[in-house]
Order: sequence, then C-alpha cells, then structure tokens
Amino acid sequence: MTDNPKQISNKINKFAFSGGKDNIEEHRKFGADLKVDISWIYLNFFMEDDERLKQIGDDYASGKMLTSEIKKELANCLIQVVSQIQERRSKLTEEEVDKFFSRHKRLFMGK
Repeated sequence: MTDNPKQISNKINKFAFSGGKDNIEEHRKFGADLKVDISWIYLNFFMEDDERLKQIGDDYASGKMLTSEIKKELANCLIQVVSQIQERRSKLTEEEVDKFFSRHKRLFMGK
C-alpha cells in the first residue's frame, strides 16, 4: 500500500504469472489461459467496469491482447486503487488511529 506507480508496474511485470504462450506467434494463434493468469485474476477482483473486463478477457483469451497489455491494464487499475488508499491514509490523524486500536468494551448484538 506504500508503493509508487512505477514500483507497482515493475512488480506486476516481473512477478505476475502469465497465462500467455511462450512466443507471440503461439499466443496470437492459441490465446491465453485465463485460469492461471494472475493479471486476469486480479483484474476480476479490482476492475469495476464489467464491460471493459469482458472485453479484456475476450481479447486476451483469443490472442488479440498480449501479456504485456493485460499487465499494463492491471497496473493502471491497481495504481488508481492504491493511490486512493494512500490519499485517504494521509488524512488520518494519530487520534483516529489510536481510537481505532484502543481497547474498550464494545457492544455487540445489543448486549
């Protein structure tokens, strides 16, 4: 949650396992295996635009979209999510953090 956009992109490009094929020719012919592709799996969780998500899945599975392109889509998506979290986090005060982590009796289910 503290990475900058470049770090996020680098980590995705380096570590996200791909369902794409070994070379561009095979990938264009056979497409990607979405069941094992980490970028695709993460996009299903984080991307809010269902129409765009479907288009990406169709294009990647058919070989129209390459691994580098889906990784770029994921990086852009995660950069937005992480940036929003970082912005909200920067506005927290020590008092709010202390209150959240304080140990006091809480009422559950009206008891």
